[in-house]
Amino acid sequence: MTSATPPDDDTPRTVGLDDEARRRPALLALVCLLILLESAMLVGLGVAWFVDLVTGGVQSPGATAFLAVFVLGIGALLVAAARGLWQGRRWGRAPVMTWQVLLVVLALGWLSTALAEGASTVVVAVVAVLVVAFVVGVGLLLPPVVSATTGVPAGTKDSRNPTS
Repeated sequence: MTSATPPDDDTPRTVGLDDEARRRPALLALVCLLILLESAMLVGLGVAWFVDLVTGGVQSPGATAFLAVFVLGIGALLVAAARGLWQGRRWGRAPVMTWQVLLVVLALGWLSTALAEGASTVVVAVVAVLVVAFVVGVGLLLPPVVSATTGVPAGTKDSRNPTS
């Protein structure tokens, strides 16, 4: 019979995905919930574009079909990424952060247009998009979330990354 030796203090502690003792930080739950909210909005937008496409209410069917498929794909990617983050996988951070950066860039353009036109309800919606993107983006970078999604306890050195 072989016995497992405990890891040294300098080695990263990776935790199995099915380990019940692992606690997920509340911040990770908030980040995943907001990612799923973004995904639901994208799916709703994609379905609405498909309905317009089927009912013939669009001027450019090719562009509408592309946009519908695109947002449905991004929505599916965000669901997969949120699931990966919840399971402690680091790969989910990159697509989520990329989407948050794109959202901020798009929302700033929408905001300038809405302010120029005086559309106050659009301004409120765009500010909500900016707040959600900011919370998710910053949340992904905070130590408890990084620790939960990398398997390396917060405040310890990761031997896989010599610069940490």
